[in-house]
Amino acid sequence: MRVVIIGTGPAGITAAEALRTADRTVDISVLSTEPYPPYSPPALADHFLTGRAETLFWKGRDVCQRLSIEERREASVVAVEPDAHQISLADGTRLPYDRLLLASGGRLYAPIPGNELAGVHNFKSLRAADALIGQVRRGEARSAIIVGGGFIGVEIALLLADLGVAVMVVELRERVMPGMLDQETAEIARGVLEARGVRVRLRTEATAFEGDEQAQGVRLASGELLTADIYIAATGVKPTVDYLAGSGIATEWGVRVDDRLRTNAPDVFAAGDVAETADRMTGRRYVHAIFPNAVEQGRVAAINLLGGSATYEGAESMNSLKHLGVPVMAVGAAEGEEELRWRRGDVLRKVFLTDGRIVGFRLAGDISAGGVYRALMLRRDDVHRYGRRLVDPGFGVGRLVWTAIAPGGQP
Repeated sequence: MRVVIIGTGPAGITAAEALRTADRTVDISVLSTEPYPPYSPPALADHFLTGRAETLFWKGRDVCQRLSIEERREASVVAVEPDAHQISLADGTRLPYDRLLLASGGRLYAPIPGNELAGVHNFKSLRAADALIGQVRRGEARSAIIVGGGFIGVEIALLLADLGVAVMVVELRERVMPGMLDQETAEIARGVLEARGVRVRLRTEATAFEGDEQAQGVRLASGELLTADIYIAATGVKPTVDYLAGSGIATEWGVRVDDRLRTNAPDVFAAGDVAETADRMTGRRYVHAIFPNAVEQGRVAAINLLGGSATYEGAESMNSLKHLGVPVMAVGAAEGEEELRWRRGDVLRKVFLTDGRIVGFRLAGDISAGGVYRALMLRRDDVHRYGRRLVDPGFGVGRLVWTAIAPGGQP
């Protein structure tokens, strides 16, 4: 059997590794649009700050050789033909498949005019990030404007600030990271950003990147023109699905899949930042573009590519900036029937409950209990027995860890 995997990010390479582990005879080909070995996008910031490569190339630079996998770099897919069971590459090559996995990931973007101009950067690929940081290190970029104050925009802002760049973040809404943080937690995060030298402009609408062929400024709804050496579009992640036009494979924002990660086309599956999957807590379907989800989807997809019947339990909504020195963690919903809260200065713990069960939590300043809260949430344990102790600073230490995680444990 021949399996072709479009994409070598966390979902694609996890699936390839799982396939090879399960079956030494299957013929596996992986395709990447970049000239690098498989790498982990979440490790980009750490890589450019520290120079470490082991976390970036998390499976090893030689992973494809070790696993006897055909690797095609700088291979751009232009068409998928499910009826013919083949894909077409930009160089005219046609590759047949028995099973196909779409793991083509996504890119950062801002849905405003001019976002495709030269000089408008994204930080979702190693190629793009390397070009951006190269400008900084050559002294060509001393200032930056980031359109979008979400999780990735904040991550890029912190990285550039640590590299000595004067950074401004422009965010339409009233707080940073509006998709993951409530107002109170976001204010703490904003304070950390500003203490690190990042200027934050909230309630500020960017209407266009301006310039003829090269971006020369960001126009605001007020008419003001902001200028910098570099511009970054970071209001969201856009799944890479353009190559599926005309294929008949169902897409909305991303590729629609069922609970076995199958598309509507026979023998075609999808995983990672390109796949629309159900949220584990709410059941709502959307693209959950974070590393742990991609890895688990890659594992499940591999089983089913080989004819298994593994079910994907659903994706998690979870983000943390601790790797950049900002102790903020957001998991699950940002509201519930009940809210438990504890705060001292810039240390904040919020846990949201519905029907006595944790549906989400937000931590700032101290994220030490995050693992215990997440375990309780995923197990759907009734936590009423803890009362307000659930948000006490000592929760999650010693005996409480055991009672929280051990089945049938009693406080």
